[in-house]
Amino acid sequence: MGIKKRISLASIKELRPEDKRLNDTDTPGFHALIAPTGRITYYIYYRHNGKQANFKLGVHGHLTPAQARDLAMEKLGEVAKGDNVQAVRKETRQRTLAEKHKRLDSFLEHQYRPWLETRNPKTAKSIVDRLRTQFPELMEKPLDQITPWDLEKWRSRRAKEIKPATLNYYITTLKGALSRAVEWGVIERHDLGKVKALKVDNTIVRYLTSAQELKLRETLKGRDQQIKDGRESGNSYRVKRGYRVLPNIPKGDFADHLEPIVLLAMNTGMRRGELFGLTWADVNFHTRVATIRGAIAKSSKARHIPLNGEATEVLTRWREQNPDTLYVFEGESGKALTDFKKSWLKVAEEAGLSEFRFHDLRHHFASKLVMKGVDLNTVRELLGHADLKMTLRYAHLAPEHKAAAVNLIG
Repeated sequence: MGIKKRISLASIKELRPEDKRLNDTDTPGFHALIAPTGRITYYIYYRHNGKQANFKLGVHGHLTPAQARDLAMEKLGEVAKGDNVQAVRKETRQRTLAEKHKRLDSFLEHQYRPWLETRNPKTAKSIVDRLRTQFPELMEKPLDQITPWDLEKWRSRRAKEIKPATLNYYITTLKGALSRAVEWGVIERHDLGKVKALKVDNTIVRYLTSAQELKLRETLKGRDQQIKDGRESGNSYRVKRGYRVLPNIPKGDFADHLEPIVLLAMNTGMRRGELFGLTWADVNFHTRVATIRGAIAKSSKARHIPLNGEATEVLTRWREQNPDTLYVFEGESGKALTDFKKSWLKVAEEAGLSEFRFHDLRHHFASKLVMKGVDLNTVRELLGHADLKMTLRYAHLAPEHKAAAVNLIG
């Protein structure tokens, strides 16, 4: 099949799709195949251990006929020595792929992320995405070439934009990924332990004063009423124009999820992710206890939170509005809610709470307990802290305990 002629620039130019193959007359086994599209590819035909094989040399345009001939003679020489050039190429590709997987981006995608998904599927994607977003300049670097100096430069550049605690978090996350690479034998070692964490004052606790808490509650109720009024006004507009009317929101119902989420956070100290993952099966209205399953807890350990009067009332009202949902706070298509950042920020701003994060409601819960005389170990258990170190940040809110202790010897 095909035609026989010395492969040269002239014979390649004359080659047509109907010719299909051009067999070189000078170098046995060297040939060029032409596709119906006109694309020409150079090959050598050879036998190894009694088996026939075609070895691709390259595409015309990337290789000249002369370059393809030289490469063909080189590979045919290797075949004559007994080498299996196809197997050699495969091994080379595998080595190249292995080296590529040692790059940070490839390691994160092919090894680290699948491992994270076995640990906590809900956070795996966000952890990897966070590393990609924060360290784009490191993604193509081999893992064993990421140095402490790389992180020091990154930290110096980002220090004006990111708080020290957050900088520490990002660097610790990257260190964790590289430590896994060492553990799995991907690299022998890394030196990122030399990057010392910035000093952060973790004793600062943000909580609401009585006036601020009252203002937040009033803002939430005002927002709730505004949504209901907007629905009624919108329906009046629809009726006049013959449009489909939306159901009005009953007076005693919450307008949406924001108010019940905030009130529940203030009364239970639950983390945002714990609130998102909470199902109605986790709420026992009879014993008035909410169970945080290990699957949604930060510590991966289950804990039980007693529900006070307001928390019970909020959940009861919200349950009546959502009798058929799996999750307490459900988003689209029956899945757990994933975000309410915009609505929270707007409410916080209207309530005059400057730089008050949703997570600070957890601190508010703990602070109120301590100021009411609850012992720190009980607070630790309610918050789900692994040890007392994290809880000790609230100790200064109970000075009367220190005074009572000193008075014992007065």
